[in-house]
Amino acid sequence: MGCNSTTENRSKDNVFRYNEHKNISSLDPAFAKDNANIWAVNQLFNGLVQMDNDMKITPCIASSWEISNNGTLYTFHLRSDVYFHKHEGFGPERTRTVVAEDFVYSFKRLLDTKVASPGSWVFNQVESFNALNSNTLEIKLQQPFPAFLGLLTMKYCSVVPREIIEHSSQNFRSHPIGTGPFVFKAWSENNKLVFRKNTNYFERDRNGKKLPYLEAVAITFLPDKQSEYLQFIQGNLDFVSGLDASYKDDVLKSNGELNDNYQGVFQMKKAPYLNTEYLGFFMDSELNEIQSKTLRKAFNYGFNRQKMIDYLRNGIGIPGHGGFIPKGLAGYNDSIGYSYDPKKAKQLIEQFKNDTGIRNPSLTISTNENYLSFCEFIQRSLVDVGLEIKIDVMPASALKSAKANGKTDVFRASWVADYPDAQNYLSLFYSKNFAPNGPNYTHFKRNEFDTLYDLASKQNEDSLRVDLYQKMDRLVIDEAPFAVLFYDEVVRFVQNNVEGLGVNATNLLDLKRVKKSK
Repeated sequence: MGCNSTTENRSKDNVFRYNEHKNISSLDPAFAKDNANIWAVNQLFNGLVQMDNDMKITPCIASSWEISNNGTLYTFHLRSDVYFHKHEGFGPERTRTVVAEDFVYSFKRLLDTKVASPGSWVFNQVESFNALNSNTLEIKLQQPFPAFLGLLTMKYCSVVPREIIEHSSQNFRSHPIGTGPFVFKAWSENNKLVFRKNTNYFERDRNGKKLPYLEAVAITFLPDKQSEYLQFIQGNLDFVSGLDASYKDDVLKSNGELNDNYQGVFQMKKAPYLNTEYLGFFMDSELNEIQSKTLRKAFNYGFNRQKMIDYLRNGIGIPGHGGFIPKGLAGYNDSIGYSYDPKKAKQLIEQFKNDTGIRNPSLTISTNENYLSFCEFIQRSLVDVGLEIKIDVMPASALKSAKANGKTDVFRASWVADYPDAQNYLSLFYSKNFAPNGPNYTHFKRNEFDTLYDLASKQNEDSLRVDLYQKMDRLVIDEAPFAVLFYDEVVRFVQNNVEGLGVNATNLLDLKRVKKSK
């Protein structure tokens, strides 16, 4: 006989269900390049270290580690109770423990040009990987890089088994074997993906109970956000991430609170997201308007960021009144940026006109369709202070190319943290990172900034490094090669019977501590 109905119901109740409208291209951590892949990979794989919801780096497969005084040698001590998911490729035992040599293999695989992982850059600073014994891994850097531990929390750095990748007849992208809290069960691409509980998982909760609590994870692939939202409202999904224009007015008031008819029906969770949304000025442009710091500052003073957030995003987001470093990262300062001051904007524009003789200053913002409403809001605001704004709407791919190759004067962009350190944001203004060979899309260049950046890259003391970050952020804000629009927020709508689904600044989906009640 099969399971009785009570057992079946209990099993069904303990399945976490979510939708991935962007689809998933691979379950191989070497290709964990966007949230769709990262969320799935995070359920199946582990790395040396991990990040908690407070952005602190904590042990994972490595139980402890030491960093040499000169900041170039990292020694990790591995747990001895971490097992790969079961697979016949491991032989009669169908599994084995993870050893240091597995990380050497995994990391070298990430660097293999034949694999062509988009995450190979993570180890650009590494000189060597060495397994000193089965439980001790040594990583030597070419030079000090204080943010390195943060890089190791990325899913690219997950451990994978050599024998399964090299000798299994199944494709690893669609039949992954990891160490994570869930094991791969089935994948009907573009339809449904299922993971089951890993009964051999090594982590436990604070009471000593084995994780995870859930029996399974089921992922669907409805292609649009509105259908996803309707499935959530009907109770067929356990959570929805993000705020889409198709349902923002149904679910939220303009102040960012749940509409009255949803109060108590489900939960809303919100936290700062490491994502700075901005407009960049291409500093190598020949336009007088771009070359003028006076006009760039006028642009920054000329629109109301809080009103823009309330009107266009129903209160979700933090107005960009600080520097380029977003809220949620050490170094963030909400008092160094530009607030709405139309009087000052008008004065600066008059000063620009007098200095240059240009009586009708004008700028063109290049954007994609998704941010047209923001650009139109800014357009209406700036015309009132004497600056004409034109808008060039182009496909996202065309905008990305134009931005990288200096074909736009003002461009809409965002920067989501690759790793949780302010250095990642400030790298956008380091002169050695000029696009298209790096992320400096504005082509900002200041010797003083570069000097501070180089100093910070070698500083192991966190407080001193953060002080240097803040000096750099003030410098670049004063030069105004960009206008911060807002710092994004992670928003999650969660069913009331779901417990333990946290929210974090990297928007990582972590399900190992999630519980569902009936």
